[in-house]
Amino acid sequence: MKTLIIALGGNALIRLGEEGTVGQMLDNLRAPIRQIAELSKDYQVVITHGNGPMVGSLLLQQEAALHVVKMPLQILVAETQGQIGFMIESTLDEELMKIGLDEEKLFLTILTYVKVDPEDPAFKNPTKPIGPAYPVRTQLGQVKTTKGWRRVVPSPKPKKIYQWREIKKLMELGSWIVIACGGGGIPVIKEEKRLYGVEAVIDKDLASSKLAEQIGADILLIATDVEKVALNYGKPAQNDLERLSISEAKKYLEEGQFPAGSMGPKIQAVINFLETGGKKAIITSIEKIKEALEGKAGTQIILDK
Repeated sequence: MKTLIIALGGNALIRLGEEGTVGQMLDNLRAPIRQIAELSKDYQVVITHGNGPMVGSLLLQQEAALHVVKMPLQILVAETQGQIGFMIESTLDEELMKIGLDEEKLFLTILTYVKVDPEDPAFKNPTKPIGPAYPVRTQLGQVKTTKGWRRVVPSPKPKKIYQWREIKKLMELGSWIVIACGGGGIPVIKEEKRLYGVEAVIDKDLASSKLAEQIGADILLIATDVEKVALNYGKPAQNDLERLSISEAKKYLEEGQFPAGSMGPKIQAVINFLETGGKKAIITSIEKIKEALEGKAGTQIILDK
């Protein structure tokens, strides 16, 4: 079977306007996880996921609690890997039982850490939105997104997924659904044969693309809050795209059609994936994962002829 990486955006857990309670997050996971359970009949599946809303909330909790020892951002990323991994696993278990695959399919959340360059310019230019969105700017270090003003933190490029061998081995066994690269992975640097965590949040789409490259995945599907990639997004002349070639994607990215805080990293991720041997790349909504794989929804990103 082909190996499929499905990268779930933060809206798979918390929708716009929601508080982000456990009940809301579990309810929101049902739509994508139901489709993933069905797809596991035909694909070897790796699930990756974002953590922007959750890791931002943890950071706010720390800042509000004066008598609690503060943890660095990389530790909070690790916390969200376990937190979200548990919610995905419990939902996946129920959905597999519903279709009678609970005896056939096994699943596992892998604590994943990712190599970054300590000299990455991102450390001096934070761009990664995390935490809640505010209707107005409330502090320095925020960026305007389609959802409102959000806090930003450094987001260095992923250089290597350290657990890629373990993930690839599980894929070869044929019965595993793996949850990995949670929140883009725990950012680490290597110095004298030792790994050190650094305060940053890696983009989960770029990390997913790097993982896909390392394990030789066939398909990368990025699930977000819109069904298709669009030009002039949110404007009267918005143009939803069914297909997008790599050369077109690069051109529109350079023109600023795909902002750094939203669609930009997704487009760069699929470009990276296809240029390093990937066979198929799709961007679509959380609700349309299965349809997009069947060619009935989403934006298909294709190699130039």
